[in-house]
Order: sequence, then structure tokens, then C-alpha cells
Amino acid sequence: MFSRYCKIMVVLALGLTLLVAACATAPYTGRRQIILGSEKSEISTGAKTYEELRARNDTCQDQAVNELVTRVGKRLAAAADRPDYHWEFVVLENPQETRAFCFPGGQSGIFTGALKYTRDEAGLATVLAHEMGHALARHTGERQSQATMAHMGGLGLGMAVGGVGGVAGQAIGEGYSLGIEHGILPTYSWAQELEADKIGLILMAKAGYDPARAMDFWRRMMTDEFVKLSPPKFLSAHRRDDRHMQAMVDFLPEAQTHYVPVAITPPAPAAPPLEPPAPAPALQNAPEPAPAPQPTPEPAPDNLESKPLDNRSQ
Repeated sequence: MFSRYCKIMVVLALGLTLLVAACATAPYTGRRQIILGSEKSEISTGAKTYEELRARNDTCQDQAVNELVTRVGKRLAAAADRPDYHWEFVVLENPQETRAFCFPGGQSGIFTGALKYTRDEAGLATVLAHEMGHALARHTGERQSQATMAHMGGLGLGMAVGGVGGVAGQAIGEGYSLGIEHGILPTYSWAQELEADKIGLILMAKAGYDPARAMDFWRRMMTDEFVKLSPPKFLSAHRRDDRHMQAMVDFLPEAQTHYVPVAITPPAPAAPPLEPPAPAPALQNAPEPAPAPQPTPEPAPDNLESKPLDNRSQ
């Protein structure tokens, strides 16, 4: 009994040490996080996953679509101010796939199937900025840390119930696993989703997009037209409800403080046509100009002959 108690205390002490050493703060929102791993490791893993995704999917060949996604992405990346990220933006060809993504380190993109939902440049900026918000806030690393901590908790629980045999011990273990799968560790938590929304609004504003346009996009995604038709995967993963939307509305004034519309340089006015120069006034009693001297023809050399070409066949 005493030995099992010591093991539990060691696990708890180790977990407390990791928690103290792994405190982090999310950018823009200031939310406190527990992230056990390094960002360098997350970026390395993200790069490998991105290459695997590229290898499994064709790249869109529509030049106009590629240019649009690249232009919007670069504006948002400049607003993010993370030059250490390897920003890249790609459009993957799959009309049935409705995902967008941004891996740790900046590799981002969207599937062609999602473009029918974004509709315009502001909608595209909303989706890309949201995914970039997840990466900037290191939500992937936070999720991995939550899984690690849950596993450590499972070890402690296993030690605590080590003396419980048979069906009782198995039921506790299975219940804990189901809790992780269905409740404790969802794909993204409500706090993480809202945080990605807020960071996305700020990125849009800094990039010159009115963040209020993001609200228009999410409201459109909640209409019966889209929900009943075929909700995109990024909508099912990023669920919206009245509470979520109200939190975004409340945050909108803060995002608006970062909004600086992109100045459009007006075209330079056309130069007026040049007028022909006025003729010089005639001089009074001006002498007639002397005729130009004619060149003296040179005599033909004596050793040259002029004869017709011989076109006869040999």
C-alpha cells in the first residue's frame, strides 16, 4: 500500500514539475497554456505532415485561383509577423474535400471543394486567417500536451486502482479512455476555436480586410442554405452557436482597432499631348541660303568590268 502511494506521489510530482516548466501564453489573447513540447518540434512534424498531404493530392491547375489564394495568404502572413515561419500557400484539387489547413510553421492551403463556400476574397481570408490562428496559438502542441497529461493521469489512476481486480478495474480504465476520446480531448476545444476566431479577426484587420466581413461569412455558414445542403468540414469542425457568435461580436470592436484599409494608389493622370513647336519667325532682308555643294563623282577604276551574269546551263 505504501509503495503504491509513493508511485502515485512521484507521478503527481513529475506532472506538477512539467506544468510549472511548460506554462505559455497565447499570442493576441493572453490566454495561459500548458505546452510540454518545443515549437521547433511542432514545426518539424508539421512540415512532414504537409509534404505527405501534398503527395496524396493533386495541385490545382487554375492559375487565377492559385494567385488569389497566394495573394490573400501573403497579406495575412505579413500581418502575422512571424518571419521564422516558412509561409507557403497551396490549393489542392479535390471538389469533394472542403477542408482548409495551416500546419505549425506556416504551410497553409485549402481544397477546391471549400471555395464554393468562401465565395469571395473576404470569405477566403476569413477561413485562412482562422486556420493560421490555430497555428500561431500553437493549438496542435497544446492538444498533444493535453494528451500526454491525460496519459500521465491514466498511469496515476492505474496505480491508484492497482488493487482493484477484475471487472471493477477494467471498467474504470475503459471509462477513462472513453472520456478522453469523447469529452476530455476533442479535436479543438471551445476555447481554442474561439481563440482562433479572435486571432483570425486581428490578422484580417492588420492585413487590410474589414473584420466585420468575417462575421458575414460565419453567419452565412449558419443559414439553412448551407447547413441543410452539405456543411463543409471546416464548419463541422468549427461549430458555431449563438454563444460563440456573440463572443465574436463582443470581440469585434477590439479587432477593428487594428483595421487599416489597404490604400489603393490612384493611377497617375495622363500627360497632356505635346503641341508641335511654333515655326520660327522669318528674318527681315535675310540672304538667300547658298545651294549645298554637289559631290564630284569619282572616276570608275580601269580594272573593273561590267558584264551580265551567265545564266546558261553548263
